[in-house]
Amino acid sequence: MIIEIEDLRFDTIIGILDFERVKKQQVIVNLKAKYQYKKGDFINYVDLSNMIKESMNSQKFELLEDAIEYISSKIKNKYPQIESLYLKITKPDILDDCRVSLVLDDKD
Repeated sequence: MIIEIEDLRFDTIIGILDFERVKKQQVIVNLKAKYQYKKGDFINYVDLSNMIKESMNSQKFELLEDAIEYISSKIKNKYPQIESLYLKITKPDILDDCRVSLVLDDKD
């Protein structure tokens, strides 16, 4: 099975620039996780979405790299049945002419 969460949007504190430490900015998170489903042993997408939002809001990461590593580790600890994980965090508004993202793809 593959569970996907697409375009999870919320505002959070993330970044190293002075204004990023005081004003929340929108982030977009995309996730794809491959896992072996066994009857009754499923991955709850609501819990997964909430875990991502709560982690980012409570940790107030400076770097996308730290955020993606922390969230990946937390997901894999809670859901050991995950075989591969793709996680992308996008900051759509930080630059006027593009969207900036960081991707973790543990199958590469």
